Amino acid sequence: MLDELAAVIARHGSDMWSDTAVPRQRLVTLDEAEAPLDLLYEPMICFVVQGSKSSVAGERSWTAGRGQVFLNSLVLPVTATFEEVPYRSAVLRLDGGRLAQLLLELEPDGTDQPVLPGAGPAGPVTAPMTPEITDAVTRWVRLLDTPQDIRALAGRFEMEILYRLLGTGLGPTLRHYTLADSPAARVRTAARWICARFAEPLAVDEIAATAHMSTASLHRNFKAATGMSPLRFQKHLRLQEARRLLLAGNTTAALVAEKVGYVSATQFNREYRRTYGLPPGQDTARLRDRLADAGTRAM
Repeated sequence: MLDELAAVIARHGSDMWSDTAVPRQRLVTLDEAEAPLDLLYEPMICFVVQGSKSSVAGERSWTAGRGQVFLNSLVLPVTATFEEVPYRSAVLRLDGGRLAQLLLELEPDGTDQPVLPGAGPAGPVTAPMTPEITDAVTRWVRLLDTPQDIRALAGRFEMEILYRLLGTGLGPTLRHYTLADSPAARVRTAARWICARFAEPLAVDEIAATAHMSTASLHRNFKAATGMSPLRFQKHLRLQEARRLLLAGNTTAALVAEKVGYVSATQFNREYRRTYGLPPGQDTARLRDRLADAGTRAM
């Protein structure tokens, strides 16, 4: 079944990341190894069908390979490495409203809902794909073969996928995702708030107030979920955006440093080199050489 799903993904995946006509669906296809990539994960469920990918966020790291589901419940800057290629996966963007609707249908008065083990912050987690999940995801992706069926069936297949996942080890995290006042929800609020203001000076007490947590609780729960402190989270966002701007060209490291919120260009250069291994100019040149080599191989 996994081979069949991999073939459908390969047929419809036009780029490394391809958004499709099916709502909240993205296909990931990669045939050749790439250097580690800076990515900003969104709340999502990733079904790895072929190959494997490792991700690092601060002090946390994990690998998802063939036949595994990876659930990420918050916005998270990571460094991702495709450990095994060809790589094929289907991604479902997590919609809290649809998940809450499903839980209400299953547990309308809440009496059948299991006790959530530990009100943890719900960071990234993985679980094996069951045959039932693989079948549901295959039908969901195969809608691309019959576009006329997407409007009628996509929502139903998405709900079935979520239903199947609730019965796996991912179930507690998915249930946490729908709780408005849980530590997981408060961490998500803090992460979104930092993402929207990453170039601004931020204080931990300001972030804590936004998330309605004490500074100690924020630090503990935020680090458990993301692998880093709130301010280190902000720094990773700044450096990812700086790298993107430098690669786009027509600017200097000093201007980029100021744009992403650094007061000191020296501090920016030091932190950039510590994160990426080279000063900004040399790292940008290395990235451009890699992109040129990839373009040549594709011709």
